[in-house]
Amino acid sequence: MSWTGPMARGVLAVLSRLWLAAVLFAAWEVVARIIRESYFPPPSEIVAAMHELWFSGPAGRLFLTDRALDDFGHSLYNLFGGWVLACLAGMAVGIALGLSRTLADYVEPMVHFGRAIPPPTLLSFYIAAFQLGTPMQVATIVSGVVWPVLLNTVDGVRTVDRLHLESAEVFGVRGVRRLLWVVIPAASPKIVAGVRISLGIALILMVLSELVGSTAGIGSLLIGAQRSFDLPQMWAGIVLLGLLGYLFNAVFVTVEKRALRWHLNARGAS
Repeated sequence: MSWTGPMARGVLAVLSRLWLAAVLFAAWEVVARIIRESYFPPPSEIVAAMHELWFSGPAGRLFLTDRALDDFGHSLYNLFGGWVLACLAGMAVGIALGLSRTLADYVEPMVHFGRAIPPPTLLSFYIAAFQLGTPMQVATIVSGVVWPVLLNTVDGVRTVDRLHLESAEVFGVRGVRRLLWVVIPAASPKIVAGVRISLGIALILMVLSELVGSTAGIGSLLIGAQRSFDLPQMWAGIVLLGLLGYLFNAVFVTVEKRALRWHLNARGAS
């Protein structure tokens, strides 16, 4: 492979951004082996625990173990289920509030009241309302994720260029067609920004919801490892969550750049 091609340049660019992480992990390994503190195991032990827990399965299953399928399947189902529901609800309500000042005058005080309540404080209510299990966990995620999507959608709809709306009116584009062809595309950069922020919050709330009474998922593994003082396993869960957050953000940024290429090109031209 030529090291002047686009793929090679991309690989080198990624490696050039990861050198600091490699240095930090190497320093962590050295310091952890010197101080020998059980609460801070070296990265090599954490990687070994991750391999044993999740990545020592057969090659036909991409080396995923049965535990990995249970943990990842349960956690990611709750994560993306709650995230998608929150995004749909947030965008629908946000568009309505952004288009109608009268409706916003009545609803926005309740919105600001609701978003000020920390989602962890609602756990007891959700346990009483839904019992332990997936509905409680999804409700916890939705209650914290919906707000950045809703508020960004309201702001995006309200800041649509008046010239675009007037041009649509001149050409007879009204009602639902104006919403779909003018308002939503113009507001989409801010809506997507809210959706991106909400994904990180969803990951946090996924873990939080699984710390209470759950028998499956990454959060359940974390609390189980803590109670049994299996520190390498606990740190394996923490590192896995960091890797998932990085992966989700990287994939989202890639999709965002492709979906909003028109917006980025227009901003660059201006």
